[in-house]
Amino acid sequence: MNTFGKILTLTTFGESHGPAMGGVLDGMPAGVAIDLDELQRFVDRRRTGKTVGSSTREEQDRVEVLSGIWQGKTLGTPIGFLVRNTDARSEDYEEIARCYRPNHADFTWQAKYGFRDPRGGGRASARETVARVIAGGIAMQALASLGITIEAHIVSVGPRLGVADMAEVIQDVANDGDTLGGIIECVIKGVPAGLGEPLFGKLHAQLAAAMMSIPSVHGFEYGDGFDMASRRGSEVMDVFVKRDDGTIGTVTNHSGGIQGGISNGEDIVMRIAFKPVPTLMREVPTIDRDGNPMTLNPRGRHDGYVLPRALPIVEAMAALVILDNYLIRKTNVL
Repeated sequence: MNTFGKILTLTTFGESHGPAMGGVLDGMPAGVAIDLDELQRFVDRRRTGKTVGSSTREEQDRVEVLSGIWQGKTLGTPIGFLVRNTDARSEDYEEIARCYRPNHADFTWQAKYGFRDPRGGGRASARETVARVIAGGIAMQALASLGITIEAHIVSVGPRLGVADMAEVIQDVANDGDTLGGIIECVIKGVPAGLGEPLFGKLHAQLAAAMMSIPSVHGFEYGDGFDMASRRGSEVMDVFVKRDDGTIGTVTNHSGGIQGGISNGEDIVMRIAFKPVPTLMREVPTIDRDGNPMTLNPRGRHDGYVLPRALPIVEAMAALVILDNYLIRKTNVL
C-alpha cells in the first residue's frame, strides 16, 4: 500500500533517516506546464522551523526532478523526484529502538512486520509526506490550468482556540513538554459537476481516505458533517436553481459540494481533525520489547504542533484525489 490513486498514481519511497525521500507520479497527461520554482515554494511551506512549535530538524527539502518534465512541461511519462535527507540524527533514537512509544506506530509496525526501523519512526514518520506534497504540488498546477483551486486553513487549535490566540498557548504547552492538535478546513473551488463514483468510489470517501492517510489525522467530515445528524431534513436541504449564466447550482451548500458521492459543482468543503503530536518532550511511562515497564525520556527534534506544516499536505492530497477523478471522468464521458 505504498501507491495511491487509480489513473493518476503516486508511489512514495524512503525512511525518515534514510538517504532520501521520493516518489514516482505516473499518469500525468503530457504538455502540462509546471513551474518548478512555484513547486519549490509549495514544498517549502511544509518545512520545519517556520512556525511556533515546529521541529528544529533543518532539512532544506530541495526538490530534484529526475524524469517526466522537460522544458517546463510534463512528458506524459512517470515523473520521478526526490529530496535528500541531510539533517538526520539517528543516535537520538537508540533508547526508542528498545521500547514502544505511546500513541506511535512502534508496536503496531513491529506486530505487522516483526521488524522496524526506529530511526525517526522510519517509514511511519510524517517525513514521508514530503513526497506527497511534491506530487500534490504538481497536481495543483495542473488543476489550476482547469480553473480548480484548493486552499486549506486552520480553524481551531487544541481546545477550540481561534487562530489569533494560538501562539501563546502553543508556547505554554511546549514549555510543559506537551503537544496540541486542532482542525483544518479545506475548500476546493471550481470542481465541475460529475466527479466521483456513485457507489464504492464516492468522492467524499476518496477524500476521506486520502486525509485519513495523513499521519495524526483522527477525523474527517464534509459539508455540515456531524452537525447534520442533529438537524431536520428541511434545515439542510440544498435547493437547486438556474443561475444567470445558465448553469445549475444550489442556494446553500450543506452537502459540501458532493451529493450521491459525485461532485455537484459547488465548493467542496471538508474539515480534518489532527490529534496532538504523540511524542511528549518529557518522561512518559511505557514498556520495552520484552514487556517490562520502563520510563522513556524522549530525545530528538519533534513537532509540538503540526497544523501549519499540515496545510500543504492536506492541499496536496486533495489535489491528487480531484485530478485523478477528473482523469477518470475523461475515460467514461465522450
